[in-house]
Amino acid sequence: MEGMHDMGGMMPPSPMDGAGSNSTHHHTMMTMHVTFFWGKNAEILFAGWPGKLTGMYILALIFVFVLSFLMEWLSHCRLIKGSPLKVTTTTRSLRTIMHAIRIALGYMVMLAVMSFNVGIFLVTVAGHALGFLIFGSKVEDTSNLPAGCC
Repeated sequence: MEGMHDMGGMMPPSPMDGAGSNSTHHHTMMTMHVTFFWGKNAEILFAGWPGKLTGMYILALIFVFVLSFLMEWLSHCRLIKGSPLKVTTTTRSLRTIMHAIRIALGYMVMLAVMSFNVGIFLVTVAGHALGFLIFGSKVEDTSNLPAGCC
């Protein structure tokens, strides 16, 4: 424990440092899972959400599923069409905004999966898979590829 004191105050004071029960600061320890676990008692994206209610956990599962599905949709659709020879500033701006939205959704999905909740992981994979099935598999035509090729 003595080597911990050299970390420049990064660790909260322990009772051994004189900051025991007489201290005015109260430290609460929050348990964070670092391995996959089953269960509805998880925090996903926001502090205290979804809480301990089963209905809120199901809502969180649906929310993450929709986020990952939307990511696939945005990855494979061309909402803003323009001629490759004539790309206007407006077209570039709209494409940049759509890209930023897709990236934001991706980071939100990543943070949700980092809750290490198996249910969240499974609905994330399911959302990406369904999105790819509906939107992505139409884009790639593998009929012209040689046998054994992806």
